[in-house]
Amino acid sequence: MSAPRKGHWDFGELFSAREIRQVISVSELSGRVKRVLETNWASIWVCGEITNFRAQSSGHLYFSLKDANAQIQCVCFRGDAPRCRHQIGEGQQVVVQGDLTLYELRGQYQLVVRQIEPAGQGALQRAFEMLKEALRKEGLFDSARKRSIPRFPQRVGLVTSKTGAAVQDVFQSVRRRNPALEIVFAPCRVQGDGAAREIADRIRLLNEWSAAAAVRMEAILVVRGGGSLEDLWAFNEEAVARAVAESAIPIVSGVGHETDITICDLVADVRAATPTAAAELVTEGIFSIRGSIPKAFSRIARVSRRVLRERMDNIQQSAKRLEMCHPRKQLQQRWQRLDEVTDALRFRMGIRLKESTIKHRVVSERFLRIKLRSRMVRSNEVVGALWTDLETSWLRAIEVRSRKLETSAERLRLLSPKAVLDRGFSITIDAATRKIVRSPQEVSEGAVLRSILAGGEICSVVRGVYEEAAPGLAREEG
Repeated sequence: MSAPRKGHWDFGELFSAREIRQVISVSELSGRVKRVLETNWASIWVCGEITNFRAQSSGHLYFSLKDANAQIQCVCFRGDAPRCRHQIGEGQQVVVQGDLTLYELRGQYQLVVRQIEPAGQGALQRAFEMLKEALRKEGLFDSARKRSIPRFPQRVGLVTSKTGAAVQDVFQSVRRRNPALEIVFAPCRVQGDGAAREIADRIRLLNEWSAAAAVRMEAILVVRGGGSLEDLWAFNEEAVARAVAESAIPIVSGVGHETDITICDLVADVRAATPTAAAELVTEGIFSIRGSIPKAFSRIARVSRRVLRERMDNIQQSAKRLEMCHPRKQLQQRWQRLDEVTDALRFRMGIRLKESTIKHRVVSERFLRIKLRSRMVRSNEVVGALWTDLETSWLRAIEVRSRKLETSAERLRLLSPKAVLDRGFSITIDAATRKIVRSPQEVSEGAVLRSILAGGEICSVVRGVYEEAAPGLAREEG
């Protein structure tokens, strides 16, 4: 069989099947690599040292994680940055958890960080949680066992390092706010092996010293400056927690910064955010009243003036009422009323007399005009009788009014205190208080008395008080 004949334009296969290439774009290649990384390297933990740390205004955090032989770019986006920001620092050894991905614009792989913790923190954190749960079950964190700090303590203990910044912060705050506060300093280590045992020993030592001292210690300050979890670990050990719980003196814990929470803080009676805050807590009473003392003096002066003014008004009102109730004032008013009644009586009698005179004159003129001698005689007799009756009635009325006037005057005279004194009685008053003595129980032996008599006063000193008449006086009366 002969081979098929080829045409003029049949050149055969230009490229063999083995030489056919699959060409993809850079973006597609980056996408494939990114999918492989995100699928096989999701949620991994990487340990290294932070370098090239940058915090952008957008809220994202960028840094590199390196060791002795390599490094990798890392990014912590804004949603995860708030809980990780305080744990990131240049040169810090950390363990990060995140997803491996490819940043396609630069063609470099990077780690998208979700969580950060200092190297070694995981084991310490688990130990912290286990001890915290055990002490919580024992009731060492209960608020019922917490004791309050005295408002004005005179002596406090201080447990901290003698070379740290915390001791200087406490001393400076106390000198500024309450220089009179006495501080018993028990120095110890606050970091490293054996630090927890020293802290517990110092707490017990201050309790023993306070029990033996003449002046009791009101509080103990256990303080330390800030640091990492490893630096503060001495305050997370059970020995310190037991010593704080067994202390007979209230404990104020001021360990680390405000965000640091230790076992010592949870067991202590009062937790302060910082060592300075602990010092301010035990000096708050004196410091708060320093500014209120001038206000208190001003208020006392203002209240005293108001009370004195009210008392003076009451005294003046009482004096006016006493003056109105005085017997002399009452007698003067009665005399004035008697004069008014006498004047009214004389005025009415004068009117009646004038009216009678006019009537008599009218009747006399009528009789004269009639010119009847007999009727005139009778009329004169009637007029004379009427005049006699009128005169008699007038004299009788005057006599009756005079007797009433004399009776009222006699009554007023009998009611006068002077009349009582004239009958031999006396009024005894206390010379010191100016009060009238009404019973023997109102005076005591040695008191000075004034006896008011009709002719003057007698000043005497009490030599004895008897509920009944004195024996000598009784015999004389018998």
